Amino acid sequence: MTKRPEEIALLAESGRLLAQVFERIDQLSLEGMSTMQVNELVDGFIVHELGGRPASKGQYGYAYALNASRNNVVCHGVPSPTDILQSGDIVNFDITLEKNGYIADSSKTYLVGEVAQPARRLVQVTYEAMWKGIQAVRPGATLGDVGHAIERHARKNGYSIVREYCGHGIGREMHEAPQVLHWGKPRTGLVLREDMVFTIEPMVNQGRSTVQTEDDGWTVVTRDGQLSAQFEHTVAVTGSGVRVLTLRPGEKRPH
Repeated sequence: MTKRPEEIALLAESGRLLAQVFERIDQLSLEGMSTMQVNELVDGFIVHELGGRPASKGQYGYAYALNASRNNVVCHGVPSPTDILQSGDIVNFDITLEKNGYIADSSKTYLVGEVAQPARRLVQVTYEAMWKGIQAVRPGATLGDVGHAIERHARKNGYSIVREYCGHGIGREMHEAPQVLHWGKPRTGLVLREDMVFTIEPMVNQGRSTVQTEDDGWTVVTRDGQLSAQFEHTVAVTGSGVRVLTLRPGEKRPH
């Protein structure tokens, strides 16, 4: 559950490289691209320019370097050449990268072209909610503190938290203990200790929290058809607080 300092250093290196993948996506004009084109670009960038491995490929039989979850897709969206990004869309790219045997996991929701204010607000609040959870991480805090901070911010802004999916420990395996719920009660659950490493990745819905899986067995959508957004970082508990291992250059915590 906890990692040795040398393991955290390797996880941080994977996180640093993964941050570069999102920098590369930031440079794209996503409007008019297919989600498969983004997948192929990310796959090639990780393998040929960063010397890493897209850790999702082959995991649980999944064939691609990323999940592409657009609009009402909550998570696990499968890239497709016919899934064309259009102005007004929001799309989450969830990417894992393995280097030297250690995996980092992160995701970001992008605004495509001219996006309406209600969707922009959902994306902003989701980003803030992730950071509320990150800022609750410190030795002696609990996972209930983390989940409560996330859910309180989402609910305060009129949104709901998806409960079927959660963050997770990470290291040599993509999914390790503990499960990191994005809701909870303060001072309950696992007590955090220095050198624990896990992901925080809330999925926030515009409408109800209920979801369903489509016939492909992967794609999870909102039951009411309303929008969903997600952000994710891999974090390590430090002696005095938290270190974000997948922090992107220039990324600033919201106030």
